Amino acid sequence: MKREGIITALKNCGLKVTPQRIAVFDAVINLNNHPTADNVIEFIKVNHPNIATGTVYKTLETLVRCGIIKKVKTDTDIMRYDAVIEKHHHLYCSESDRIEDFYDNELNDILDKYLKKKKIPNFKIEDIKLQIVGRFTDNVKDHPPSPSPSLKLWRSKKATEDEER
Repeated sequence: MKREGIITALKNCGLKVTPQRIAVFDAVINLNNHPTADNVIEFIKVNHPNIATGTVYKTLETLVRCGIIKKVKTDTDIMRYDAVIEKHHHLYCSESDRIEDFYDNELNDILDKYLKKKKIPNFKIEDIKLQIVGRFTDNVKDHPPSPSPSLKLWRSKKATEDEER
C-alpha cells in the first residue's frame, strides 16, 4: 500500500493522520511477515528513531481497534499483527515462528455453508479464521517467508488494484 492509501485508511477510520501512525502502519505493511510489536519497533527505529516505544504499542492498538490491522495470536501466546484485512486463514509452522497467509474461497464457502446448516444456538458468527498448524518444507525459520506462488499472484493483483485507486 502506498502512502496515499495509508493516509486514506487512517482518515476513513476517523483518525488524525500523524507521522507516527503512518510509520507504524507502513512498518506492519512492509514487514509483510505478521510482525510482533518488537519487529515493528526495530523497523521504525531505522528511519524514525524519535518515535517512542510506547507510541508504537499505542498506535498498534489503535489500528487494531479501528480494524485497519488485525491481531494474530500464536500458539506460544505471542501477539503479531496482520495488515491484510481481507478474509484469509493462517498457516502456522510448528517448528518456527513463521506464519503465512492462506487464501481459499472454496474452503470459505464450505465453512460458511457448514456453519449455516448447523445453526449454532444463541451464537452469531462474525468471522471464521482457521489456524492450520504444520511444517513448511522449505525450512525457513528466522527470516520472512517467501510467499507461495498463489500468494505472490494475490499480492501482485492486490498491488495493481491499490495502484489503480
